[in-house]
Amino acid sequence: MIGPRLALPCLSAALLALAACGGETGRGPSGDAPPLGFELAVAGTGDTAAEAAPATLITLSPEELAAKLAEGNVRLIDVRTDEEVAEGIIPGAEHIPLDRFDPAALGPADGREVVLYCRSDRRSGIAAEKLAEAAGAPATHLKGGILAWEAAGQPVEKQP
Repeated sequence: MIGPRLALPCLSAALLALAACGGETGRGPSGDAPPLGFELAVAGTGDTAAEAAPATLITLSPEELAAKLAEGNVRLIDVRTDEEVAEGIIPGAEHIPLDRFDPAALGPADGREVVLYCRSDRRSGIAAEKLAEAAGAPATHLKGGILAWEAAGQPVEKQP
């Protein structure tokens, strides 16, 4: 049993914590405050929105992409600009610049896995998010883009 000297500080700390939870700063955009003790109730569950939501993006290393390309079951799409593609492209890739990338225009699935890439992976990540949203399934892109591909010693074709 807790003695009277310990009970007062513990009770005071608990009351202060509860008071802090009920202030205006804890209100959401709708103006509703979460139920009292909500944070404590979910704190140890490990059940966060990020963990519950399925991954929408899958990244491949240059080595993983090279292996998939060797198997021949990949539709590789380069989302860089025309100027960038003129400097070199991964062999077998289609060029659809990000500003013209429309997941619906890719047509029906032909059994090949669509893999997107750009210079560093920022734009291919944007395109992959669009594709994942449209398809309702995760989309794949090259981690590090063509820069990582070249750094890994993989081949690049120069465009005429």
